[in-house]
Amino acid sequence: MKAIVVHQPGPPEVLCYEEIPTPAVRPGWSLVKVQAVGVNRSEIFTRQGLSPTVTFPRILGIECVGVVADSTTPTLVPGQKVAALMGGMGREFDGGYAEYVLLPNDRIWPIHTSFTWEELGAVPETFVTALGSMKQLQLRADSRLLVRAATSGVGVATIQLVRALYPNAVIAGTTRNESKFDTLKALGCDGVILEEAHNVIHSDEKFDCVLDLIGPSAIRHSFAVLKRGGIVCNTGLLGGQWTLENFDPIIDTCGGYLTGYHSGDATADLLQEAITIIEDHAIDVTPHKVLPLKEAAQAHTLMESGAGYGKYVLLPEH
Repeated sequence: MKAIVVHQPGPPEVLCYEEIPTPAVRPGWSLVKVQAVGVNRSEIFTRQGLSPTVTFPRILGIECVGVVADSTTPTLVPGQKVAALMGGMGREFDGGYAEYVLLPNDRIWPIHTSFTWEELGAVPETFVTALGSMKQLQLRADSRLLVRAATSGVGVATIQLVRALYPNAVIAGTTRNESKFDTLKALGCDGVILEEAHNVIHSDEKFDCVLDLIGPSAIRHSFAVLKRGGIVCNTGLLGGQWTLENFDPIIDTCGGYLTGYHSGDATADLLQEAITIIEDHAIDVTPHKVLPLKEAAQAHTLMESGAGYGKYVLLPEH
C-alpha cells in the first residue's frame, strides 16, 4: 500500500510518500480501507517532534473515514462505512495517512451518512471537538460567544454548529489576519476581533462563553473579556504552549470558570450526533482544500502558512 511515512521529525518535506506492506489484522484490531483523512494541527506538532510519546518512523493521522476491509470482530463487517479518531492514532500506532490503517476495534465506529468521502473526511475530529466543546460551554439560546482562532477547522465548525442550533446567539471570532474578517462574517460571526501580538485581544464587549483554541498562552486574555460567572473552554493548542505558567487561578480567572475538552473523550454517539445535526441543518462541510494523499507535505505547508481557513482533506488514490 501507499502511505506517508515520517522517518525523523522536521519540516513538511519529511512526509515521505512510500510503498510499504499492508498491515495484517491481529486479535482486537481490524483493517480499514481509508477513503479520506482530515489534516490536523496536532499532526504538524507530531511531525515537528513535539509530541513527547511519539517514536519514528511513524504514519501520522489522528482520524480517518473509510470502509472495513478485514475484521476480527462480528460487529465490524467488511464494506461497512466507518470513522476512527484519536485513541493513539498517528502517535502510539500508525494513523490515517495511508491507503489502509490497522486500528483497535473499539476506535472504529460505524456511521450513517449520505456525505461524499470528501465531505465526510472533514467531519470526525473537527465537528466532534466543536460539539464536545459547545457542551462544555453550556451554551444557551441567547449566549454571547467568542471563538478564538475562529478560522481554524474547529473554529469554523463551532461557528456553523452554534449558528444552526442557537440562531439568536451572538458570535464573535478572532483572527490574526484582517483579510479574513469578511470570511468570518459570511460564516455567521456577528463581529470579528483582531488577535494582536502575544495573543492580546481588545474588546469593549464581555462574553458569556469563550472557546479558546489557542491554548495556555492565550487563556489569561480570554478571561479578560469574560463576564463574571462565564466559562472559558480551552480545547486547542494552536499557540504551541501546552501548559499554564504563572497563572493565578484566584485573580486571573476574573470570576469565571475554566474547563476544557479533549477529543480523546469523543464517542461514537457524539460523532453520530454531530453528523445528524449537520445533515438536519444542511451545514456546508465542504473542505477548504482537498489534495491527494501523496501531497500531504503541501497540505502541511498550506496549513502552517495560515493562508487558508477551515479543513484540509487528503484522499488516497487506491
